[in-house]
Amino acid sequence: METASDYGAFMEKFILPPTSSSPDLPLSSLTFAVKDIFDVKGYVAGFGNPDWLRTHEIATSTAPTVLAILSAGATCVGKTVMDEMAYSINGENIHYGTPRNPCAEDRVPGGSSSGSAVAVGANLVDFSLGTDTGGSVRVPASYCGIFGFRPSHGAISKSGVVPMAQSFDTVGWFARDPKILSRVGHVLLPSPQQAAPVRPTQIIIAEDCFQLSSIPYDVVPQIVIKAIQKLYGVDVLRHEILGEYVKAKVQSLKSFMIEENTDQVYNIPSLAALSSAMRLLQRYEFKNNHGEWINAVKPDIGPGISERVSDALTTKGEGIDICHSIIKELHEALTSLLGDFGVLMIPTVPGPPPKLQTNSSELEIFRARAFSLLSVVGVSGFCQVAPECVCEKLKTPISSLFVYDFLSQYFAGKHSTRVV
Repeated sequence: METASDYGAFMEKFILPPTSSSPDLPLSSLTFAVKDIFDVKGYVAGFGNPDWLRTHEIATSTAPTVLAILSAGATCVGKTVMDEMAYSINGENIHYGTPRNPCAEDRVPGGSSSGSAVAVGANLVDFSLGTDTGGSVRVPASYCGIFGFRPSHGAISKSGVVPMAQSFDTVGWFARDPKILSRVGHVLLPSPQQAAPVRPTQIIIAEDCFQLSSIPYDVVPQIVIKAIQKLYGVDVLRHEILGEYVKAKVQSLKSFMIEENTDQVYNIPSLAALSSAMRLLQRYEFKNNHGEWINAVKPDIGPGISERVSDALTTKGEGIDICHSIIKELHEALTSLLGDFGVLMIPTVPGPPPKLQTNSSELEIFRARAFSLLSVVGVSGFCQVAPECVCEKLKTPISSLFVYDFLSQYFAGKHSTRVV
């Protein structure tokens, strides 16, 4: 139940104090919240659904990621609302209510880590933890005007986190301040030694991806170019038609290109095919993870998500091997494109957050365009910074470069990552 002060962000409020009160700890005096998908000792990870909450046991231990944050000096103040079973990027929950977008109250907050993003955007906590499978950190970060970080796939333990689809699941986090975003990163993604900040070797603007955005194409690149010139000079700047590059380099996409994707409006055919492959494997893994429970319990699931769950339950194994080949080929292709410390500039989402209760046909068009962009990182397994960008603010390109500057010290460490 939403109160006047919490924007509907919280499922449950409680206090988990840090394991040490030393003021020298990296996250000392900071507060955070966790998505209702993480195990917290003494509570049930509710997975956004009352029937899941009712039929699952209280956690006997806390997820290692949460413990790491507590050990670094931060205080946890509660669990946040999420989309049911992490199966939406919209942020609306029919059972627990939709957290209010603090930047645009007539628009959705984005999901599935909706409450975690709203808690940060509304200044209720300093940072929060979420998960990102298809875009569930990046989308609400963009919609709520804050920073969100999806790390490279496998870089952070997912132990104690309810799985959605393991090939894409990651643990991510939100912050209003890029310095705090970086501080959390240094806790969750520790480098073996203090490394010097890294200058990007190239910054590639994906021109065709920006054409998917509702923000005028002739405006956004100029902001990017000015930011690059200010920070790094113009020598690092490159342009790329990403869809054509992916089509040429990811040969296993051909079987998905044959489908309806080539005729979809507002889509880049190869990236639409990439999205189709991602969603097929996501459905297949979701069914393997939760199909038995769904068939046994027959949970009450809200509109939109219930249709996706039904589709997942009927998914067969055909094409799954091709999906794994696509993952491998795309990772290799982008590694080759970016080289060491390259940055690929793409929009996080194709436009402002949809209005609350937008009709389903409009939402599906928006989702198709969004997943064409989101699948680039989701499938490749690279990391992505989703900078503050809500409604008509044109802050995305500039902010992402500054976030890169703050995080580049980490990227120079032991983890092989790319900023996208």
